[in-house]
Amino acid sequence: MTTRPVPREAVLIVNAHSRKGMALFHEASAKLEMQGIRLIAAHALQNPSKLPQTVRQAVRDGAPMVIIGGGDGSLSCAVDDLVDRDCVFAVLPLGTANSFARTIGLPLDLDGAIQTIANGQRRRIDLGVIDGDYFANAAAIGLSPMIGDTVPHDLKKYLGRIGYLIWAIWCFFKFSPFRLIVDDGENEHRLWTTEVRIFNGRFHGGVELTESTDVDSGDIVIQAVTGRSLGRLVWDWYTKFFKLSSRDAMTQEFRGKKLRIDTRPHHRISIDGEILARTPATVEVASRAIEVVVPAEPDALRSA
Repeated sequence: MTTRPVPREAVLIVNAHSRKGMALFHEASAKLEMQGIRLIAAHALQNPSKLPQTVRQAVRDGAPMVIIGGGDGSLSCAVDDLVDRDCVFAVLPLGTANSFARTIGLPLDLDGAIQTIANGQRRRIDLGVIDGDYFANAAAIGLSPMIGDTVPHDLKKYLGRIGYLIWAIWCFFKFSPFRLIVDDGENEHRLWTTEVRIFNGRFHGGVELTESTDVDSGDIVIQAVTGRSLGRLVWDWYTKFFKLSSRDAMTQEFRGKKLRIDTRPHHRISIDGEILARTPATVEVASRAIEVVVPAEPDALRSA
């Protein structure tokens, strides 16, 4: 099946508050134009809260493509206004973990990402939905939201993933396991857990934590690190980071098009790095909801 070409006109919106945003905004604008992408408008947003309304206005004005520069939180803010619209979503990975970019195989350097936008292809993908809020990649309950909600901005900005690790160690000693309840429509599953991940993609925190799904799988995956030992959580991250053969031993997965989750006690839910929901919640998939720009397949490059 052939797909339409990637548009040659776009609106660029960069979260200048992200780790690399302001430093790379002007460079990205110039390089996109040099690659033949005409920028209808270019916005460097110092206030990240203005990103959704800026995307909304670009779509409303008929932009054929919106290019978002920022981290996973910025991308998650953008996708709601692109669902079922004739507007292509393109990504400049300027954040710390860049999990969504990793999931779709996007180069993490600026030049590589721009080359993909200029020479890549469209791919229609699913989105996750939690109580009506769309997300591109992953959500989490447990230690990850605690880290993301409290990590000092300067620590994240200047030290990147190392800053997250330092803060994670500090949060680790303040955290307690909790009960998870997953209702798949047929059965109710109850278990102790230290962390719950809700996947549309495969990466979370820049690490591939599941290999059993992808952004066009047509379902959503809930992965729980089982047991009450925080040591199991540390070992799970270690085995998955280094892709050891035992990397699935600490987790249990549930999948479906729509799942209901709850916790005891109730917990906040981090959606692509931003605290946006709370248990209990309904988790579902929005199948083939948006089109994104991904690297061209080898056959497409040879025929170009």
